[in-house]
Amino acid sequence: METPAETFAQDEFSLTRWQFADAGAVQAAVSGSGAHLADWVPWAVGGYSDESAAAFLRLTHENWETGRAYEWAIRVDGSLAGGVGVLTREGGAEIGYWLARDFTGRGLVTRAVSLLVPDAFARGAGYVEIRHDEANVRSGAIPARLGFSVVRKEPAVDGVRPPACAGVKQVWRKEKP
Repeated sequence: METPAETFAQDEFSLTRWQFADAGAVQAAVSGSGAHLADWVPWAVGGYSDESAAAFLRLTHENWETGRAYEWAIRVDGSLAGGVGVLTREGGAEIGYWLARDFTGRGLVTRAVSLLVPDAFARGAGYVEIRHDEANVRSGAIPARLGFSVVRKEPAVDGVRPPACAGVKQVWRKEKP
C-alpha cells in the first residue's frame, strides 16, 4: 500500500499523524480516561505513564516509516480526542481506534473510519477489517453503521485480558467495491 496523507481535515474535525510533541497530550488523555479505556484495551490496564506515551509515539513513527501501520491523533478543535490507525495486512488493512472518555458518543470514530476506509482502498487495500471484543457493543456499532459484515469470531490473543472483555474478537470486513 502507498503511504497515506499525514492529515485529514473536515471543519473542526481532523486526523493528524502523531508527533513526538503529542506525548503529554496522549498521556493525559489515556490517564484521564483510566477505567473507560482499561476495560477494553490491554495497553491501558494498570495505568499509562509518560514512558508509555513516549514508547507509543516511537512505535507509531517506526511503523509509519516501515509501512507496517499508519496512525493519527483524532482532534476536535485542536484538542486530542483519541487515536485511529490503519495496519497493513496481506492484501488489505485493519483499522483500530480508541477515544478518550469525554469524546465518546459524538460520532468521531465513525467519522474517522469513514475517511480512512476509502483512502485505504484508493491506496491498494482489497479489504478493510475491524476487530473488537464481542462484549464491546459500542465499538461494534461503528463497522455495522458503515456497511461492514461480520466474517468470523476468533479467540483474543492479547496477553492481558481487560476486565470487560469476553476474550472473543468479532471480525468485521468490507471488501473494496
